[in-house]
Amino acid sequence: MTGTINGTLKKEFPAEPLLVADELVVEYPTKGWRRPPFRVLKGVSITIGAGETLGLVGESGSGKTTLGRAVLGLAPIASGTVRYDGKVISGLGAKERRALSSDIQVVFQDPYTSLNPAMTVNDILSEPLRVAGTPRAAAEKRVRDLLDHVRLPADAGERLPREFSGGQRQRIAIARALSRDPKVIVCDEPVSALDLSTQARVLDLFVEIQERTGVAYLFVTHDLSVVRHISHRVAVMRGGEIIETGDAATVTTAPQHPYTQRLLLAAPVPDPGRQAERRAERRRLAEATAASPGASTPASTTASTSGDRA
Repeated sequence: MTGTINGTLKKEFPAEPLLVADELVVEYPTKGWRRPPFRVLKGVSITIGAGETLGLVGESGSGKTTLGRAVLGLAPIASGTVRYDGKVISGLGAKERRALSSDIQVVFQDPYTSLNPAMTVNDILSEPLRVAGTPRAAAEKRVRDLLDHVRLPADAGERLPREFSGGQRQRIAIARALSRDPKVIVCDEPVSALDLSTQARVLDLFVEIQERTGVAYLFVTHDLSVVRHISHRVAVMRGGEIIETGDAATVTTAPQHPYTQRLLLAAPVPDPGRQAERRAERRRLAEATAASPGASTPASTTASTSGDRA
């Protein structure tokens, strides 16, 4: 399989996926005697190849973050399986999950709360290495390399997280995720708390790291422009289901599902005239969907059957 990012990066992916979520159902208990549990994911399936980025996009409450948490073993899976490198990893115990952390890592949304404020950057980055039994000298060298990889100065290791900007803190979080050379990183809205110029620099850093290391990303976001920038394929979620999937160029420019079309039109543009036209088109689509209830929840639309990514 092949794919591109922004139409410029041509890449080959192995036919066998590295990470597979198959018919995942996640439920949480609800208050009230004998009330049925609340089903957050309703039989969701995704695949991610080595070195590939799957962008997972949807509005708040669509279940995209829960899917990422299920892959990480942080959400209760009622049925379905998660497989990594051909092995089932859903239902693993705490010890097995810790061992798996060298292969699957996470970058959280908020760089202000994901780092321990009482620890220096050196301590934050070396902690997972020390836990894994890495000798002190090797851990110190690895920390220096990580700071260089994410373009932070060498003296950053002696400072506390509060001494850095939001974009720099997210770079530290990325360095921590990379510390043990993972094969998959779940990125949970990693740029949503950053300003636009910092977003662009951090997204470019993600792409550069992927080109250098071959890491795969499950990139969770609500912003179609972000997934267009970084993803090879895109899956659109709504109400705990994937309603459209395909290569990034197709899904983010010419989507087939009415919901994805409305999501695309909801993104602001700097031209007031075009913005007014997009707003009117979004209202028209919403009214057409409301007038035809059966059209609001059709079966999932596949925008690319070949598996190619853009």
